[in-house]
Amino acid sequence: MNLGNDKALWLLFTVPVILVPAYIWCFWRKAQTLKILASTDMLKKINVSVSLKKQIFKALLLLSAFVIIVIALTQPRWNPRAQKIKRLGRDVCILLDTSRSMLAEDIRPSRLDRSKIAIRDLMEILQGDRIAIVTFAGNATVKCPLTQDYAFVRMVLDDISTESTTRGGTMIGDAVRKATEDVFDRQSREYKDIILITDGEDHDSFPVQAAEKAAKEGIRIIGIGLGDENQGCRIPITSPNGEKTFMKYKGQEVWSKLDADTLRKVVYATDGGKYLSVEPGTSLDLGQIYEGLITSAQKRELESTTMMKYDERFQIFLALALVLIVWEYLTSESKKA
Repeated sequence: MNLGNDKALWLLFTVPVILVPAYIWCFWRKAQTLKILASTDMLKKINVSVSLKKQIFKALLLLSAFVIIVIALTQPRWNPRAQKIKRLGRDVCILLDTSRSMLAEDIRPSRLDRSKIAIRDLMEILQGDRIAIVTFAGNATVKCPLTQDYAFVRMVLDDISTESTTRGGTMIGDAVRKATEDVFDRQSREYKDIILITDGEDHDSFPVQAAEKAAKEGIRIIGIGLGDENQGCRIPITSPNGEKTFMKYKGQEVWSKLDADTLRKVVYATDGGKYLSVEPGTSLDLGQIYEGLITSAQKRELESTTMMKYDERFQIFLALALVLIVWEYLTSESKKA
């Protein structure tokens, strides 16, 4: 026999510690009360009609029913059988732009914060896929390798900021190459996706060529462009004394615009690539993107484990406890019954 919840056995300590003393006290209290309410002659008549042994027997029936219910709570199981459990999924690497332009607030609260919120929401609906996170600006860094530990992914995500990379700029090509070479394995040319989240302002990192190389490895890129293509948005910065200003270059304020053309070339260089634009006033729903493009795609076996399956038998003990309770109810305390 195997117990699925052996912690329930701790409840058995309530029998000698609480229930038995409680019954003893009740019997004693009942006797004391009768002495107060009835005369000696009346007590003799009561004791003649009521059987103390039957009272004790009824108490034992209820205590036994309680013990059997506790045994049922331990989930007793028999007949173990080995069962192989397969987990299917895809490998998904999120490339998150952490350059200073992602601080632009044309998408509230900012492009970067909105992206992080969307990734957290995505964590809630993942269905067994392995997730990795790579941050990039002037260089690319693997912040989280492929894993199914979504709690760890959330912890890594909380620490991501524009300080996550040591160099400024936006090197999309380097990020794609980083994912291709350092994140994905080369055992299979299928079941691999990159979700690229950026404003697309690349600084000569040859992203299209990197995407073409990724395509040869069977990787699909889903590009999400953040920001406005036409007017753009200023990049806020906060001085050490807390004063908010905007980034300047050669005395002029920098306006960050979405480079959608570059992103389209990058994603369409891969088979099945998809580009989505998130403009000011629109929402970024990675959950919808995941369900529409990744959940429906083919999956491979990521993990296979062998588990023991048992036949649950707690019902037998509950039925026995019910019989004892009914027996106690039908048993009279009278000596004549």
